[in-house]
Amino acid sequence: MKPGHGHALFTAECSHTFHFACIASNVKHGNRVCPVCRAKWKEVPLQGIHSEPLRCRARISPLNWPQQQDGWTTILPRLPPARPPHPEAARRVTEPAVFADDEPLEHRSSGENGSGGENGNEPTLAEVEIAAGNSQATDSRGKLAQGSGGHQGREVDSTSVQLKMFPEFSAIPCSEFREKFSVLVHLKAPCSSAKQQQSQRTWNTGNPSQTPDMPRDRAPIDLVTVLDVSGSMAGTKLALLKRAMGFVIHNLGPMDRLSVIAFSSTARRLFPLRRMSEGGRQFALQAVNGLVSTGGTNIAEGLKKGAKVLEDRREQNPVCSIILLSDGQDTYNVGNRRQVSILSNSRRVLDYQSLLPGSIRQPAEQGNIHIPVHTFGFGTDHDSASMHSISETSGGTFSFIETESIIQDAFAQCIGGLLSVVIQDMQVIVTCASSGVQLNTIQAGSYVGNILEDGHKGLVKIGDLYAEEERDFLVHVKLPPFRKPEESTTVNEMKMLEVICSYKDPVSQETIQTPVTELSIRRPDYVSSNEQVVCLEVDRQRNRLCTAESIAEARALADRGDLTGAQLVLGIRRRALQASQAAQAGDQLCSSLEAELKQIQDRMASRQLYETSGRAYALSGLSSHSWQRATTRGDSSDSVSLVYGSYQTPTMVDMLMRSQSICPVPQDVTSRSLLPSRSFPVPEARPSHQISDPEMPLPPPAWREPSQRVSELHANTK
Repeated sequence: MKPGHGHALFTAECSHTFHFACIASNVKHGNRVCPVCRAKWKEVPLQGIHSEPLRCRARISPLNWPQQQDGWTTILPRLPPARPPHPEAARRVTEPAVFADDEPLEHRSSGENGSGGENGNEPTLAEVEIAAGNSQATDSRGKLAQGSGGHQGREVDSTSVQLKMFPEFSAIPCSEFREKFSVLVHLKAPCSSAKQQQSQRTWNTGNPSQTPDMPRDRAPIDLVTVLDVSGSMAGTKLALLKRAMGFVIHNLGPMDRLSVIAFSSTARRLFPLRRMSEGGRQFALQAVNGLVSTGGTNIAEGLKKGAKVLEDRREQNPVCSIILLSDGQDTYNVGNRRQVSILSNSRRVLDYQSLLPGSIRQPAEQGNIHIPVHTFGFGTDHDSASMHSISETSGGTFSFIETESIIQDAFAQCIGGLLSVVIQDMQVIVTCASSGVQLNTIQAGSYVGNILEDGHKGLVKIGDLYAEEERDFLVHVKLPPFRKPEESTTVNEMKMLEVICSYKDPVSQETIQTPVTELSIRRPDYVSSNEQVVCLEVDRQRNRLCTAESIAEARALADRGDLTGAQLVLGIRRRALQASQAAQAGDQLCSSLEAELKQIQDRMASRQLYETSGRAYALSGLSSHSWQRATTRGDSSDSVSLVYGSYQTPTMVDMLMRSQSICPVPQDVTSRSLLPSRSFPVPEARPSHQISDPEMPLPPPAWREPSQRVSELHANTK
């Protein structure tokens, strides 16, 4: 029980909370089903109706854990059948040598494939474009004809990829030669059909169990969560992780599949890939709720088993990903960060790469699909360098969960993106359109950008995009003097670049190619001073890329012990940002970047502060900037959160709001950081009264008024 506002509260194993008196009366009459989510309870509140003593165990938190959390400890009676005498007995399940036991997919009928509506009669993308007068619509093979009428800033409807180009200057004198002229290429993914249908559907955000049906044209996902359950996760950390996993389970659709890997000294698969139907959700919730913490931290073993689940599956959903959470350092493979501090930075990075299975580290060579690993460092004692290296190598993101109250929000934002993939395997081809124009370099962050054909062509591999997600990269070209055509003395426009995109639709599996988009600039004899003003879009993206480079440089200096030099690098970049054209024009991104650099400077004030939060804070920001994808870092309440809001997509925001409406952050824990606690390499025997109960219910999923929860109970029992 949890006391609150003068009333005793009961938290069920499904994580819903009720007034004890109300729910006890309900159970007394034989009802052992949750009134909210209809989950069957194994543990129920009893109020003096049993004469025998209650057989129960309380969850034990570490001695150094804040005393405020004691109110979350719940003591409940056990109902027959009795649980095994030791938690290890419940975990002794023989795993198959090959994980080919995934639950079969729910195959759609032919009329429901693609982007069809409820009746399978909705128009396809090609039909929509043809009806709108676009003659360059997809044919039966999903190909787009290459047109010649593209132009700068070409607008496309919301069902297509938007592609725009912005030159650094709108005009260059025809006699000038530019060694490095910058062009911004901007991409924006189409919105998801779920957003289009949202206005016709009412979501009950107050009840996590009432998850709307998955849109028929949303790409389903195979998700594997690899969770740290080492000894350092004991107590409230594990309880918060269970609650966050409950949110993930409730928000996956019936065509999505989930598998959970728990690792400590070794790794075990809780269950194979299962569809999150009503029965699948109940099974997953019970499995996650039975987790106990013990042993050391073997991240490599957990990743190996998580990758094996996706490698061995018999059937595949269009989207797949791994979510990895850990609060400590790998004590079996890399060793403690402080123990290997004498190694060079390159040697340590090599060790971190070894944590990834070959199928994730080199998918092209292994002939496997791309499996991004999104890593979450929980608390102030995790190895942020290792977690960042794992995510960077696999194409995922790294989030730093500094305070205990935001773990569910961090998971919510991540799955909000994963559940809205609308583009896969995107590639952007940039071609020089005039003689003498040559590509120098492509600045695309962590995305692979190659210069081909002696600078005549460039290729950028973007990969997957979430709904309405944007990507920006700078192309630097050599711009020769311009000679007007002999037959005309008035033409002063010079064609510079042509850009075309190709990608795969994750639902229909069709390959789509966009029309050619061209960029031309004016090359008059003379250019006025007004035309020599740098384009603000180009300047702001240059500021973003330079900021990421400065963060990476400062982090390298700090890792070598030169905190003064690191702060100097950040200070120089801050002053350059303030003097930029975009900042002078009041650009919000530049203001957020400057505030972010100040925050990182503050976290490099001392070696201890840098080790506990500075490194993780900087690496999480670097991950977000390099992939242009939202991450969670710190306590999410700092003043620079706006910079990460620029990468958030509408589906991420919707899922985040859903999480916060279910579980608002209490005022008294917003700024409380997780205390460092270490796991141990070899499990030690514990007295029986200290063994955590594998079926102990979760802590309260929300800090809501008791009256609100009671009203939900009465509303659902009428």
